[in-house]
Amino acid sequence: MITDDKDRTLLALLSANSRESTAELARKMGLSRTTVTSRIERLERLGVISGYTIRFSEEYAEGQIKAHVMIRSDTRQAVGIFRALRQIPAVRALHTVNGEYDMVAMVSTGSTRELDDTLDRIGHVPGVDKTVSSIILTTRFER
Repeated sequence: MITDDKDRTLLALLSANSRESTAELARKMGLSRTTVTSRIERLERLGVISGYTIRFSEEYAEGQIKAHVMIRSDTRQAVGIFRALRQIPAVRALHTVNGEYDMVAMVSTGSTRELDDTLDRIGHVPGVDKTVSSIILTTRFER
C-alpha cells in the first residue's frame, strides 16, 4: 500500500497536523502540490487514510481524566461487547490484546464521577467478566 519513504513522510506530516495545507506539505517534502495531492488521493483510495480527526489541546486534555481499562471477557460475546462499548462516548478507543485480559479500553471523562459511571457501564456489558482500570497521571508524549 505505502510505496516509498515519501508516503511515510506524508503520513507523518498529516498525523502531526491533518489541516496543514497541500502547499505547505509540498514545501516540506520538496514536491509539487499536484504530486502531494495525488499521493493523498491515492492513499485515501487505498484505504491507508480512512479519515481525519482532531487532537485536543494540552489545556483541554489536562482537564480530562483518562484511564486504561483492561477487560476480561467471554470471547464468544466479543462482537456484542464491541458494539456496546462503541455506544459509550467516554470510550475513546478499544483494542484487543493477548495475555490475561482480552481488551483494553481507552477512556476519557470530565470528572471522577463520570469515570466511575463509565466503569460501571463497562462492567455491566453482557460478556464482560472483569475489569481493572489504571488512571493515566501524565502523558509524556503522543503521536
